[in-house]
Amino acid sequence: MNLQNILNEIEKVDAEVYERLDHVSRRHVFQNLMKKAVLGVAPVAFGSILNKAYAQNSAVVEVLNFALTLEYLEAEFYNIGTGRAGFLTGEAMTTFMQIAKHENAHVALLKSALGGAAVAKPNFDFTAKGAFPTVFTSYQTFLAVAQAFEDTGVRAYKGQAGRLIPAPDILTVALQIHSVEALHAAKVRYLNGNKGWIVNSNGFPAAVYAGDDVVVQGGVNLVGLTGLSMERVTEAFDEPLTKEQVLAIVSPFLA
Repeated sequence: MNLQNILNEIEKVDAEVYERLDHVSRRHVFQNLMKKAVLGVAPVAFGSILNKAYAQNSAVVEVLNFALTLEYLEAEFYNIGTGRAGFLTGEAMTTFMQIAKHENAHVALLKSALGGAAVAKPNFDFTAKGAFPTVFTSYQTFLAVAQAFEDTGVRAYKGQAGRLIPAPDILTVALQIHSVEALHAAKVRYLNGNKGWIVNSNGFPAAVYAGDDVVVQGGVNLVGLTGLSMERVTEAFDEPLTKEQVLAIVSPFLA
């Protein structure tokens, strides 16, 4: 862990972070972290610093824990899939190993930011109570579930973005994760033989794509304005999912 670089990155997205901490300077924080790093507790100390900065905003903590739960889900799914000898090969193995690294990095970041407020990783049932019994034996089933997770993740981050407006630094990081999730989704959809973007609200499971057939943006019906088909208009925009919609999608995967 390069603590100096961590502090540099924090200041890039939040130049005022230390001003929100009483009687704390950059030098003081760095010196304390260096001392704690010797004892092997620097990640905990780092998390506590961000905790102090944002503890006053329970909505931020709630959103980050919601995101952490989804990242736990994705990371565990890809860890298992890539860990099964002979299951994934070639481009699929290369792709999903890289995605797994990203998801595990997201988990580490969110846990560090939340510190003691981070929710524990739940137990998962990736068969979704028997709906996908071949998820780790059939490549096509694995792809279908991966696509559902990625498309859900993209829409989930979008749905929570507004709640992070009071914490613009956290919003910046969330959007950085969101864009990577969108890249994951496009790649997985490509491997699954689909376009890299969602068309209408067509897809399986249906709940993942609910409401993505909107043709009115900013109060303007774009089909009428442009003369383009509904398919072309809907694939140009991606709609958010509410927390309740996301939980309904992922609940079957919780053991």
